[in-house]
Amino acid sequence: MIHRLRSSRQRFQITRHFSSKPQPFDPPPVPPLRRVVVTGLGMVTPLGCGVETTWRRLINGSCGIRALSIEDLKMEGFDKETIDHTFDQLTSKVVATVPFGANAGEFNEELWMNSKDHRSIAKFISYALCSTDEALKDANWLPSELEKKERTGVSIGGGIGSISDILDAARMICEKRLRRLSPFFIPRILINMAAGHVSMKYGFKGPNHAVVTACATGAHSIGDAVRMIQFGDSDVMVAGGTESSIDALSIAGFCRSRALSAKYNSLPQESSRPFECGRDGFVIGEGSGVMVLEALEHAQERGARIYAEVRGYGTSGDAYHITQPHSDGRGAILAMTRALEQSGLHPNQVDYVNAHATSTPLGDVVEANAIKSVFSDHATSGALALSSTKGATGHLLGAAGAVEAIFTVLSIYHVRNCRYSSLLS
Repeated sequence: MIHRLRSSRQRFQITRHFSSKPQPFDPPPVPPLRRVVVTGLGMVTPLGCGVETTWRRLINGSCGIRALSIEDLKMEGFDKETIDHTFDQLTSKVVATVPFGANAGEFNEELWMNSKDHRSIAKFISYALCSTDEALKDANWLPSELEKKERTGVSIGGGIGSISDILDAARMICEKRLRRLSPFFIPRILINMAAGHVSMKYGFKGPNHAVVTACATGAHSIGDAVRMIQFGDSDVMVAGGTESSIDALSIAGFCRSRALSAKYNSLPQESSRPFECGRDGFVIGEGSGVMVLEALEHAQERGARIYAEVRGYGTSGDAYHITQPHSDGRGAILAMTRALEQSGLHPNQVDYVNAHATSTPLGDVVEANAIKSVFSDHATSGALALSSTKGATGHLLGAAGAVEAIFTVLSIYHVRNCRYSSLLS
């Protein structure tokens, strides 16, 4: 037996040594998989702060993309000549930022970043805290009993972390002012600290998980959380993704890899155009999406509102290139096929697909062909609704999968309620 403990995040591992002699142990117990439902939603997006604001603006055709400003570069402390030169060098000058302010539907910086409790956290962490607060209130899940807190976990990941903090620290080294580096520098940049701060704020002592898988982060965070509930590791999981990487270094890096849109700098709201023939790259965005997941029985026992059930989760890797998907779309096909197999549903029973489609020339066509391959005639007949909401929000990187999962849940929820209302009338 091997027993390993790690501080703050503890892991207990049991292994068994096999030898040529028969062993007296039976196979480990396998509990029946539990059904998992969504009971709470929270969002911070370029369309606004909060689920109601974001959803209303989305279905009304609003767009959260605007022109890049010098302030977006977050180069405080650099001289004006350097800042201006950096701005001029960037080929993409469109971004999808979260609206800040004290009005309804705006992210309140004073509440979530400048308050006494939040000064030591980076923006991507504050976005996660804000969306988590909304999701937990929406789910009516704010337990005070220790047992319930021990059965509640957190699975929130991110793609990049706080690059702007790293840029500031590098500047201090160049200026020989390293002694002025904040003692919170490391906790501010670590992606796992979003999940850490959420668990500390609410006292959740269940599984604490932080996924870092680039654009798939949000979806992986939710999928992993589902499995933790299915296998009995927890009854409730706070799951999602968060990102805030609109800064000089992040934008410059994506520009150098030719991933960002550069043709529509003078038409910001037309720059993110998934599946459209004139697309030339994605628009970098920021925000967070968090949902509360529960075991079905747990949700029913406490009378929670149920938005939807998570039926299946599939994941795969292209094993091909660091940025480009393989032209045959095999990775996407595998992920969708595995999710369908786990769900027990036939492809023809799927009503809507929220595509990842980021507005890149290669990625969108590969994904479209993969969807056509999996859903066949159901896709080409027009019976399958398909969209990419990145035209309204830009690409939220590590938060994209979570935000778009919430859009999918809301689509299902509202269509179901509309159908029910029409039956009653």
